Amino acid sequence: MTMLRRLLPCLPALALCQALSASAFDQELVLELPDRATTTSAFDEQPTFELPSLVSGSTQAVSGEEIRLGRAWLRQFRAHAPLWQDPIAADYLASLVARLLPYSHVGGIDPVITLVASERLNAFAVPGGVIGVNAGLFAFAEGEAPLASVLAHELGHLSQRHFARGQARAEQTRLPAMAAMLAGMLIAAGGGGDAGIAAAMGSQAALVQDQLAYSRRFEREADRLGLQTLADAGYDPQAMVEMFRTMQHMVALQGGNPPEFLLTHPVTESRISDAQARVAQLSVSSPRHDDIEFQLVRARALLAIHDQVPRQAQTRLARGGAPESARRYLTALIDAQEGRTDAALSTLDALASRLPDLALIPASAAEVALEAGRVEDAISRSRHQLRLMPGYAPASMLLGEALLQRDPEAAYRELRALAASRPEDPQVFTLLAEAAGRSGHRAWGHLARAEQLQLTGHIDRGIEQLDVAKEVAEENGDANALAKVEQRRKAFVGYRETMESFR
Repeated sequence: MTMLRRLLPCLPALALCQALSASAFDQELVLELPDRATTTSAFDEQPTFELPSLVSGSTQAVSGEEIRLGRAWLRQFRAHAPLWQDPIAADYLASLVARLLPYSHVGGIDPVITLVASERLNAFAVPGGVIGVNAGLFAFAEGEAPLASVLAHELGHLSQRHFARGQARAEQTRLPAMAAMLAGMLIAAGGGGDAGIAAAMGSQAALVQDQLAYSRRFEREADRLGLQTLADAGYDPQAMVEMFRTMQHMVALQGGNPPEFLLTHPVTESRISDAQARVAQLSVSSPRHDDIEFQLVRARALLAIHDQVPRQAQTRLARGGAPESARRYLTALIDAQEGRTDAALSTLDALASRLPDLALIPASAAEVALEAGRVEDAISRSRHQLRLMPGYAPASMLLGEALLQRDPEAAYRELRALAASRPEDPQVFTLLAEAAGRSGHRAWGHLARAEQLQLTGHIDRGIEQLDVAKEVAEENGDANALAKVEQRRKAFVGYRETMESFR
């Protein structure tokens, strides 16, 4: 299992997020666009993802523009924020968002989920359907409904298109403010520390004064939509009110130092009262009760946060009233981390028999086997799971990683198929680049490496990889690879132009 290293705060990256998310800092940023919004895959003939230049203007953004803006922002975010790279947790979060989305009045987006390696309580939504969650939110929420309430609130911002509506409020300040925030983020990422944070947060402060009243209306709109989304999706809307009150309690305990979520989503007594009044008018027709999958993912988050002292994860999980199966799951993960592989696999296999519908349990067992060096066992387990649960991405990724050590050509085929369905996942392209290189598909290996670099914000290095891929393809006479290189080069150059507008 991929464990987090020491968790670091991401205030500088958060500053940029606050500038772009649907919150108090939504300002003017308009895009010049091609005719249609598209997505990309490095290896299938899909439309090219074009990233346009940013210019000031007065026209309101359409959904295609917001999608492009969100994807451009996400690449910058990945370049500077510490990421929680846990495919199992990410898949769970994507399924939860998918459960809420039909009731959220958000249309025309394919959400992209990113997990942040921070123990601080925070979540955010960026125009175009980028949704981010800190590991700390999983740790803080003790049930699925509270977590869903935060996500439903963020989807409320997206459904009301607060970013686009906020543009008219600050046409003259958007680009300078964003440039200052990004500069501060880059300074901090390069070791400037407090100076960079101060530059970014200072730029925010100049916007808060002007936008505060406007953002309060946005927050209430997001609350209203979020509460309705919760009820329609089968969750108790009271969970949102309880989350607000718990956050207020956290502020009191921490001497007035609020969690990051409250910096962009201020909670007042009048807002809580308004939300409570709305809850009284809602009913849940098909309530959800079983949140065992959430509890297992919460166990992973707690262990990621407390990877140096795993017993603290057990204490926090038990204090939250987690069911016995979740506590056993966490024990198995700790056993695996401490080298007791047989005990871990025995516990996970027993849990899989008891809870046969939960895909993450057998995937966790394959993960434990692979990290213990039991490659054949990991391959066997992953293949067996995919026969029973086709399309489960974490199992496909584990199978591809395990096959790298036994059959690189088979790994290449598995990971290439996965990359086609997950064009926004840098981890997939990291593995695919290695599989392509080991199996003799050198040009495609450099292409995959280029994709991984551009997805993580390193566009110049990505273009260098495209140059290498072109040379190799010419040597080998690979016309398909040459065509793909030229197609992707155009998109990469457009992306670089977009990122220059942030500087």
